[in-house]
Amino acid sequence: MQLEIRDVSKTYPNGVHALRNVTLTIPSGMYGLLGPNGAGKSTLMRTIATLQEPDSGSITMGDVDVLRQKDEVRRMLGYLPQDFGVYPTMTAERMLDHFAVLEGITDKGQRRATVDALLQQTNLWGARKRRLGGFSGGMRQRFGIAVALLGNPRLVIVDEPTAGLDPAERVRFLNLLGDLGEDSIVILSTHIVEDVAELCRRMAIIDNGEIVLEAEPLRAIEGLRGKIWRRMIPKAELPAVEAKHAVIATKMLGGQMFVHVLNDASPGPHFDPVEPDLKDVYFAAMAGHDGLRRAHEDAGAPGSTR
Repeated sequence: MQLEIRDVSKTYPNGVHALRNVTLTIPSGMYGLLGPNGAGKSTLMRTIATLQEPDSGSITMGDVDVLRQKDEVRRMLGYLPQDFGVYPTMTAERMLDHFAVLEGITDKGQRRATVDALLQQTNLWGARKRRLGGFSGGMRQRFGIAVALLGNPRLVIVDEPTAGLDPAERVRFLNLLGDLGEDSIVILSTHIVEDVAELCRRMAIIDNGEIVLEAEPLRAIEGLRGKIWRRMIPKAELPAVEAKHAVIATKMLGGQMFVHVLNDASPGPHFDPVEPDLKDVYFAAMAGHDGLRRAHEDAGAPGSTR
């Protein structure tokens, strides 16, 4: 089953164009939606989750019209928004049981088995009697996934799930997400490139409401092989380097600035070749360089860049 998004647009009353003719085909498995804050990710996720209407376009999942058959969509949807509230004085076990009732699991035995299984799956069994107000950020996110997985959803949406987590909690949470994408469509919306690189079979990059790249991460990286070059420069020289080369990223290290340049051949004697990674793909897409389009086409990858 696939999620088909066709020409979806949304403009808010204040004039912000949140989505501009977004078209994507999202297959089963883990799919990454990558972009900076304010790029339109959350608007698209809320639209898919039937929480708001687009101005135009269509979304279908199999034979279900997402925009018209909202109740049917909600029965097969698990959604973890960027911010969600819990009752801080309730235990994880009791709160999850409450959500299970709301999900329609009324048989007490079935509900008990479901709650226990989800607490085990999210590694919260040992904390099931603890109040949610005492949970760490990572534990809260794992509890949110437990709620989202009630009812065995066929479509799971997680919006910025690792923002603010410490490295250990982030790894635990990503490991949990990685186990979900076997039989369902799982959409991971994030601004953190590493999350997509570690988990997703396909991805799209969105900026200013537009899809600027849709690709398989590994193939997109392969398309940049031999095309990324690095040079260390004083910070004051950056404008001159930018004027002459296609700089896609900069990084300060030890008081010196490293620049990454996208070019088919060596830009000069002071540049060293660099093995590309998904950050290079992301920054090249965000910069809108034609070299990324050529590299993407040379790698034989379907998809589009603006």
